[in-house]
Amino acid sequence: MQRILAFLMLLGLLAGCSLLPEEIDETKSWSASKLYYAAKDDLAEGNYERAVKLFEKLEARYPYGAYAQQAQLEVAYVYYKDNEPASAIAACERFIKLHPNHPHVDYAYYLKGLANFVEDQSLFARFGDQDMSDRDPKSAREAFEAFQQLVSRYPDSKYAPDAVARMKYLVNALAYSEVHVARYYYKRGAYVAAANRGKYVLEHYQQSPALEEALAIMARSYEKIGLNDLRDDALRVLKLNFPRSDYVSGDVKIQEKAWWKFW
Repeated sequence: MQRILAFLMLLGLLAGCSLLPEEIDETKSWSASKLYYAAKDDLAEGNYERAVKLFEKLEARYPYGAYAQQAQLEVAYVYYKDNEPASAIAACERFIKLHPNHPHVDYAYYLKGLANFVEDQSLFARFGDQDMSDRDPKSAREAFEAFQQLVSRYPDSKYAPDAVARMKYLVNALAYSEVHVARYYYKRGAYVAAANRGKYVLEHYQQSPALEEALAIMARSYEKIGLNDLRDDALRVLKLNFPRSDYVSGDVKIQEKAWWKFW
């Protein structure tokens, strides 16, 4: 008897569900242009989730039109505005792969760089609050690569000047990141690791102001492990490039006071 009652209750629930009105999609009959401009309106108003849904519906219903291509790029921008850099980067990469010759592909490279740039900005804003030896500034490097691709492939792009400026910032930030790690190793007695980090700056970031401290760390680290020839080489390069450096005194020895001034 109980089984029969349970079965009847289930049938009643199913019948009740069938009586519920179906959710109506108001966009079902919308044209590509209507979907596109409605999504743009939502984007302007900060309704990012709805904007993405409308752009995705546009691409699904009208996959071969110009609006669909633009919608793919707009989705990347929506994710960027909504502080979802990983999704923005993925959308940019998808657009670049699908439309390498699109007239606005330069913007996709620029937006990819921006998304990586924003994702990693905090890395360089809080040197004193983080253990840099545990961090890999991957996003900063990928931002630099995206901007570099933009500038090299589309030098006349209206986004190129800003990309160049951000590249200069990133070069200095990456160099100082390496110096920070070198400093960390030196303070803990890992002199070989400290010297190698300084050498990396010398090899890859020769135009950065961080080179001054990198060379000083190299010289002091080589001195600690008894590699005096390498120490002297580092000191010569330091004195040649930074003749007024506080790290070097008249007898070409690192001044202890100057050495620790940033620590």
